[in-house]
Amino acid sequence: MLRPKSPGQTTTPRSGGGDLAGEVARLSALDPTDLKQVWVTLCGAAPPPGLNRPLLIRALAYRLQERALGGLRPATRRLLLQFSDEAEAGVPARPSGSVTPGTVLVREWHGASHRVTVLETACAWRGKRYRSLSEVARAITGTRWSGPRFFGLGRPRDRRAANGTHPA
Repeated sequence: MLRPKSPGQTTTPRSGGGDLAGEVARLSALDPTDLKQVWVTLCGAAPPPGLNRPLLIRALAYRLQERALGGLRPATRRLLLQFSDEAEAGVPARPSGSVTPGTVLVREWHGASHRVTVLETACAWRGKRYRSLSEVARAITGTRWSGPRFFGLGRPRDRRAANGTHPA
C-alpha cells in the first residue's frame, strides 16, 4: 500500500494487495512529515495535533491492517459506542461488587482447585452455603481475605495479587 519514496516525493498508499507486514514495517522508516501525509491519505484528514510519532505509527499500522483484513464487526462497533456513551454519562463499566447468580468462580489454592457457585443471596462451595465470597475465601485459606479479591474480581492490581503475581 505504501509506495517507495523517491527524492522529493511523499509516500502514499497504493491500490491493490501487497505485503501487509512489509507496509507496516516501512512506517517506522518514514519521517514525521511523510507519516502525516500517509495519515491524510488513509484517513482523509490531518492527524490530531500533538500525536507523537510512536502513536502515529501504531494508528497507521492499525488502519493498514483494517483496510487489508477488514475492520470491526458492526456488533462490536455498537458495543464500543454504547460503552463510550455510558462512560460519558458517568455510568460505571461494571457495578461494583456484583457477580451474576449462576456464575462459577474457580480458584486454585495450594494445588487444589476450588469451584464456587454464586447464588442469588449466597455462595455455594463443596455443598455448603456461605453468606459471602469472603466467608468462602476464609474457609479455603484459613485466614481473612477479601472474597472478591481472592477470586480475582477486583481491580487489575487486585487480580495480580489474587493470582500470586506481583508487579516488578
